Amino acid sequence: MTSATVPLLYTDLPGLVPHGRGKVRDLYEVDDALLIVATDRISAFDHVLGSGIPDKGRVLTQLSRFWFARTASLVPNHVLTADADEFPPMLSPHAEVLRGRAMLVRRTEPIPIECVARGYLSGAGWKAYQASGSVAGVALPPGLAESAELPAPIFTPATKATSGHDLTISEAEAARLVGADLVARLRELTLALYAHGAAHAARCGIILADTKFEFGLDAEGALLLIDELMTPDSSRYWPADRYRPGGPQASFDKQFVRDYLESIGWSKQPPVPSLPDDVVVRTRDKYLDAFRRLTGRDLD
Repeated sequence: MTSATVPLLYTDLPGLVPHGRGKVRDLYEVDDALLIVATDRISAFDHVLGSGIPDKGRVLTQLSRFWFARTASLVPNHVLTADADEFPPMLSPHAEVLRGRAMLVRRTEPIPIECVARGYLSGAGWKAYQASGSVAGVALPPGLAESAELPAPIFTPATKATSGHDLTISEAEAARLVGADLVARLRELTLALYAHGAAHAARCGIILADTKFEFGLDAEGALLLIDELMTPDSSRYWPADRYRPGGPQASFDKQFVRDYLESIGWSKQPPVPSLPDDVVVRTRDKYLDAFRRLTGRDLD
């Protein structure tokens, strides 16, 4: 692996106050804003693996930046700038690490539910449908196959989990958590954002099967779209020319990683394994392919 493709697994930016570290992102405080740095860490089955995927963090940041720009007329978002040349002077010593993989954003109070839009029946939605004929309290027609397109996209909120899987809940349960008026607005925005993303993806030969959004309230109480946006980490993207309902689909995400981990019989408990080079390369190629198709350009 060349130096140009060595994954960035961890950031340590002297002079900055750490604000938190997620499975993929490292956060730092920059005056009254936050700096979100997307590393090349990759998680599977709720664990961060010992290997990273080179350029993955750049894909997540730059694809989010693409979508934030496209959807700004639908809902305001938290991005102040994702251009390293526009970052405050205190970030200059770290410019090369941050370039292409960091965003300076407004601070918000995150709303404690994930806002999931589903246009196709897959993943947790498929499991719920098999068990009850519904997803998040939304009744669906009988006889649907795995990966089938739904009659219309549905809003399926989930609680945010600090570890493990998020838990899908009904809209009524979400309303009890954050209020009916706010949930109604979140539902409206979620479905509008999904419709926009799915239509653009379709023009690029890609199916956006489902995706999740996060929202927050700024200091003035304004609702903002936050976190990442319609990336392969937060979405199911399928190549349209290979779509065949009735089972799992080829995808633009960490499919190769999951397949490899299943093949070696990993217990899905620590210690976490590392990935062989061929799995890393094929996964990287999938992320880059999705980025190029959706944006029509290469990474910065």
